[in-house]
Amino acid sequence: MSNHPVETVSTSGDKVKVALAICAVIAGVVGFYALADKPTAVRAAALVAGLLVGVAIAWTSEAGRNFLGFAKESVRETKKVVWPTRKEAIQITGVVFGFVLLMAIFLWGTDKILEFVFYDLILGWKR
Repeated sequence: MSNHPVETVSTSGDKVKVALAICAVIAGVVGFYALADKPTAVRAAALVAGLLVGVAIAWTSEAGRNFLGFAKESVRETKKVVWPTRKEAIQITGVVFGFVLLMAIFLWGTDKILEFVFYDLILGWKR
C-alpha cells in the first residue's frame, strides 16, 4: 500500500483570511489606478501598501504559511540545479535547431510524395 499524504481541511477562519488578503491586493491595484491624477510615488505607495497588507494577512493563515514553505523549498531546489555552461547551451541549441531542420525537410518530403501519389497517380490530376 502506498502512503498518501494527509491534507488538512482549512478552517473557515483561514478562508476568510485568504479572502481578505485577496481583497487587500485588489484594493492596492484599484488604488493605483484610481489615483491616476496623483504623483507616481503616491500611486506606487498605494500599490505596495495593498500588496504588503495582503501578504501580511495571508501569512497568518495556514494556506499562507504552506505557500511560504513551498516558496522557500523552491528556492532551495533551484540552488541545487546544475546549469549548463554557455558552450553546452549553444551546443544543445544547435542540436535542437538541427533536429528541427531535419524534421521540417522530412515532413516537406513526405508531403510532396503524398501529393504526387494522390493527385498524379490515384486521381490523375495533372497540374
